[in-house]
Amino acid sequence: DQLRSGWRVNQAVAATTSFDAVHRVVGRCGIVLVGEGQPHRLKPLMLQEKKKVARVVGDTPIYELIVGDEEGTTPEQVPLRKLNRRLTRYPMNISRAKVDALDSRLRALGTKTGIQNQMPKGPMPQGAKVRNVQRSARRRGGA
Repeated sequence: DQLRSGWRVNQAVAATTSFDAVHRVVGRCGIVLVGEGQPHRLKPLMLQEKKKVARVVGDTPIYELIVGDEEGTTPEQVPLRKLNRRLTRYPMNISRAKVDALDSRLRALGTKTGIQNQMPKGPMPQGAKVRNVQRSARRRGGA
């Protein structure tokens, strides 16, 4: 939220039940996946998000960062107070117009997966729609 203009931030594009989250930042450098939480739980989450993003963005560079103070970890860890400075040090690889195009494509990707997560898997329960129609008819008639 404290980044200068030109950066597009999507918060918590992937998360675990343990409150580990991956945020996606799109800027002139490309795409930066910022992880927040325990590194050993974040690695598979970030890898999954990186694969998903890579299918959409083509040859745009994708960087990975984790907010934290541990030394010698991959992806690189950065203290929260230095995150802004670290993001601005990346080289400018893409134009402003491409940043907007990328962001809109990635936002569409996010909404698509959100809908899939809400729908239960498997066949529709038999007669589920019929029961609901009957219930609403009874409510209307009784009121």
